[in-house]
Amino acid sequence: MEVSPVAQQGPAGLPWYVAGSQALGLACVVITGVWMGHYRGGYAWDGSSHEFNVHPLCMVLGLVFLYGDAILVYRVFRNESKRSTKILHATLHLFALIVSIVGFVAVFDFHASSKIPNMYSLHSWCGMVTLVLFCVQWLMGLGFFLFPGASPWLRSWYLSLHVFFGLALFVLAVGTSLLGITEKLLFSIKSTYSTFAPEGVLANTLGLLLVGFGVLVGYIVTREDFRRPPHPEEEALSMHFKTLTEGESPISP
Repeated sequence: MEVSPVAQQGPAGLPWYVAGSQALGLACVVITGVWMGHYRGGYAWDGSSHEFNVHPLCMVLGLVFLYGDAILVYRVFRNESKRSTKILHATLHLFALIVSIVGFVAVFDFHASSKIPNMYSLHSWCGMVTLVLFCVQWLMGLGFFLFPGASPWLRSWYLSLHVFFGLALFVLAVGTSLLGITEKLLFSIKSTYSTFAPEGVLANTLGLLLVGFGVLVGYIVTREDFRRPPHPEEEALSMHFKTLTEGESPISP
């Protein structure tokens, strides 16, 4: 069977944009690891400040990098079956959720051990909203698309909301990370931050890379010619659904 030209060749430039996004995302994870490991003393799970260091690393890895990659799945795997792509999309989101929960547990455990109040800062409020809505978004996606119990009409109606809130939550995750970076710097090196201390410069660089990753992922998923092309079987199902709901013939224009 011949492969359609669309399936043979993707849009020009897409691989480079995807590669650039991965370079930026990995750089964000590595720099976060270096920041917490080199400047903040490393990692532990003992209630000390070293346990807190697990939090930023997990949040950048989970709610930013893995979440961004999950969003890109439908652009990267353009010619795979829709169900396989859905499973990969949901699996990456699950990994992002697990890693993020570990990060949340770390910071709450550290606060409890150090007698520090929880949920008083804008960063913590945005972070909790992001995580809760992320859980809801993931569960709704499972119910509507991967294990659909909803009608085709309802799935079609919810799809645009799922896409919008998925991208909105990604933007919120990046913004919350930026708030966290600023908060951590003000708590840790407030007296030397204005003197361009190396730790401050590294953290500011991390912030710029996070913005770059967010912008690039957003550009890839919103550019129209990067959209996943419909496969013949998907077009057939779409026409069948249109026939059932609108009473049109499958061969009508």
